[in-house]
Amino acid sequence: MTQFVGLVLAAGEGKRFGQPKASYVLAGERLVDRAVRILTESGAKEVYVVLGAWVDDIKDAKVIVNPNWQTGMGSSLQVGLNQISTDSNLDRVVITLVDLPGLTSAAISKVAFATGEIVVATYQGQRGHPVVFTRRHWDQVANSATGDSGARHFLTLNSDLIELVEVGDIATGEDLDFAPDLGPSQY
Repeated sequence: MTQFVGLVLAAGEGKRFGQPKASYVLAGERLVDRAVRILTESGAKEVYVVLGAWVDDIKDAKVIVNPNWQTGMGSSLQVGLNQISTDSNLDRVVITLVDLPGLTSAAISKVAFATGEIVVATYQGQRGHPVVFTRRHWDQVANSATGDSGARHFLTLNSDLIELVEVGDIATGEDLDFAPDLGPSQY
């Protein structure tokens, strides 16, 4: 069985949302706790969470603080990959975002246990999260991550290596852009 770790990117301030999304409680559970829970349920050996604008303890996860969270998701991806790279026993990471309330543990498992070195979830053919990288790509992904584009540049340059896995039948990839009481919802 393939072993993997989970990495949740949750450092942003949630400007449009009105608060950091990680701490937002939806259906009785903070979004960050939900992300950790579904990664654990899907079989993650460990879960790491990158925080920044809001920092707190996260049960069942290792917190990584991104001191440069204001620069965008790219710096969180760098900080997270650099941290997990220090553990030579880790060789596969499933990366997801904190603001995906429709993501399920079944969808994560389907992507995590696919055989590719780079695996990307799709929803009715549209690429989304989670994304899987084997260790051999971590340095390149971290080095190419800038601003809010995350791994997009790396994925574009390495599109021939990507295995796409459809999960739209068991999850939604829509993110939560606005708090339900603040405006239009994207979930």
